[in-house]
Amino acid sequence: MCAQGRTGVLPERVSSGFAVVLALLAMALGLAACGGDGDADTDGLEANLIQERPENRAVRLTVGSKNFTEELILGEIYAQALEAGGYDVRRRLDLGSERIALRALESGEIDAYPEYTSTALTTFFGIPTEEVPSDARQAYEATQADFAERGLTAFPPTPFSSANAVGLLTERADELGVRTISDLEGIAPRLTLYGSPECRRRADCLIALQDDYGLDFEKFVPVAIGRRYDVLDQGRADLSILFTTDPQLFVSDNHVVLEDDRDALPAGNVLFVARNQAVERAGPRLAEIVEAVQSDLTLDVMQELNARADIDGERPSQVAESYLEEFGYVR
Repeated sequence: MCAQGRTGVLPERVSSGFAVVLALLAMALGLAACGGDGDADTDGLEANLIQERPENRAVRLTVGSKNFTEELILGEIYAQALEAGGYDVRRRLDLGSERIALRALESGEIDAYPEYTSTALTTFFGIPTEEVPSDARQAYEATQADFAERGLTAFPPTPFSSANAVGLLTERADELGVRTISDLEGIAPRLTLYGSPECRRRADCLIALQDDYGLDFEKFVPVAIGRRYDVLDQGRADLSILFTTDPQLFVSDNHVVLEDDRDALPAGNVLFVARNQAVERAGPRLAEIVEAVQSDLTLDVMQELNARADIDGERPSQVAESYLEEFGYVR
């Protein structure tokens, strides 16, 4: 009998991109086990396996993160991957805001942490939100000179982007016949939009919808972040400002986000930012591990990882470990 390949740790969620990819990988491994060249099992997951380097044991790296779910998971993914590569890793995964995290990085309290391109450009480097590139690569390149001036190195971005999005009930989207934000033109004056209190003043939120799309809603109502989906489900809001990596978008088809067809909401891909001294100590293997381990962090995958923590109640460290194991980075 052929050996069975591994499946996702949440097999009931087979509709996700994460599970689909894992199923394909499992099939590949199963075929390899059925016969053929004895080296066939070096394909698929085995090719991803992070190799431990004994020389890295003398290099201590402190990995930090901000203190919300997605950041905690990402911090653990990077930390555990670097440990698999042999590095002596310490953690500071409770740093708070981006300004606190940056201070910790520049002071040497930590050696690296994950940050968002849009946050770096607007909060750290003073770029107006409307000038932040929507293209992930362009946004990443725009950070390089400023990070370098601070003695920092930012590695290339993750595939997924965590950004503001206009969301609504799937049923309501069908009723209105909308798929893109531009489709709201002409009907916005009879629709209610809910969003975080600061959304009213942010160029990557209400202002972008007004200036870039010319939308004038019947009213905008501030709402706590934790209630953004409740106001849709309760019928109080026609539209709500969501995040593209929200776990609710993974576990249910009840909500949908409208395509930002004019690229008005800036890219929020993640960059692993490190002190230059740490990069030099760690050697080229650091960049290799970071870029490899984040290559499977697509939007669907990040939504599922957030769902495992926020909805299923797994610890961020468990979620990170599952990700690394499922995609073959560690055994």
